[in-house]
Amino acid sequence: IPCCHHHQRRVHGGTQNLEVVMFVLRRARSQSAAATAARLFSTTTAAPQRTALYDLHVELKGKIVDFAGWSLPVQYAEGVLKSHLHTRTNASVFDVSHMGQIRLFGRDRLDFLEKLVVADLQGMKSNEAKLSVLTNAKGGIIDDCVITNMGEHVYMVVNAGCKDKDIQHMREQLAQYVARGQKDVTMEVWEGRSLLALQGPDASKVLQRLVANEDLTRLPFMHARPMQVAGMERDTVYVSRCGYTGEDGFEISVPDSKAVDFARQLLSHPEVLPAGLGARDSLRLEAGLCLYGHDLNEDITPVEAALSWTIGKRRRETATDFPGADIILNQLKNGATKQRVGLFVQGAPAREGVELLSTDGAKIGVVTSGTFSPVLKKPIAMGYVDKKFAKVGTPILASVRGKQQKAEITKMPFVPTRYYKPAL
Repeated sequence: IPCCHHHQRRVHGGTQNLEVVMFVLRRARSQSAAATAARLFSTTTAAPQRTALYDLHVELKGKIVDFAGWSLPVQYAEGVLKSHLHTRTNASVFDVSHMGQIRLFGRDRLDFLEKLVVADLQGMKSNEAKLSVLTNAKGGIIDDCVITNMGEHVYMVVNAGCKDKDIQHMREQLAQYVARGQKDVTMEVWEGRSLLALQGPDASKVLQRLVANEDLTRLPFMHARPMQVAGMERDTVYVSRCGYTGEDGFEISVPDSKAVDFARQLLSHPEVLPAGLGARDSLRLEAGLCLYGHDLNEDITPVEAALSWTIGKRRRETATDFPGADIILNQLKNGATKQRVGLFVQGAPAREGVELLSTDGAKIGVVTSGTFSPVLKKPIAMGYVDKKFAKVGTPILASVRGKQQKAEITKMPFVPTRYYKPAL
């Protein structure tokens, strides 16, 4: 889902499973734990970048790891489990400033974007946001993103691990688009910005205390508006009601220069604790949300990924201009050969890469994400299986460390989502 995906979804690339993190942090202390976790999380050989909140993370005793080329906290003193459960019962603040923020201006901005993504953007209302995917000529997913119609421009959030390739891809496509005729589109990579995610059932109550002249009950899920927040000028702050946890919550884009003060104000409220990548991963998996680079990649189509709902009705009926449209539309009509599914697994958690077998031992798929659910108190996973095994309730096997464990296809989300969808 960018974090808001799908359902949500933001889909963020590069994290390891929660059990790995907890294993590391149980067996090491302080800096040695961070160093060990960093080796597991690292996705680049270059020196990691730091967000504007880096010093605050260190001050709060966050255990720092390299995630998608950024130094970010995997957990704080409270631990992953407490952070996870606190987000489900109160509210947590996450630093997601590593995500890419892009703005597009000009009268042809929506037409241009529809040449890249599967969503019906022309039909979007002002301040409405949608999860969509950038596709390639094979129908595969280059990245998932959240696109918001801000009225005079489009605001777009992309995944950190895909940011550079997304920007390059969009710039190349924009050059070709403009070269074909008199087109009015400009693209801005919105630099100098931080992005904070405030998530949990108390998120709205806390943020409302800091918002001037706005009633957050009038801002539904997957909508965004500029707002005056915590003394910051209205035009400098974007508040989006979305997230990556399955809970009600917000992603708030602020200037880097204001990020630390804003984070401190959020954390001054007794309902709010800081949370890191470990809890973020387990929360999104309980919510059935994809992680790019694991559950999504350039060889998986939105139909196979159970993201057909992101393809607007008008695009299905009339559009053939987004990359891979012929393949995707054919799959919509005739079905795909594999499908993303949820799994309950008996025994040890089935982690990424675990083979999935039919009850007679034939390979039918693979796990792409897996963890132990802190809420359900049992192992959950998602992965891809041959279409004929994708029906909910189908018994299968998971080959975990050489042992065949019983598993069953289940609906997602694993834990009910609580997005704010009032009848306005």
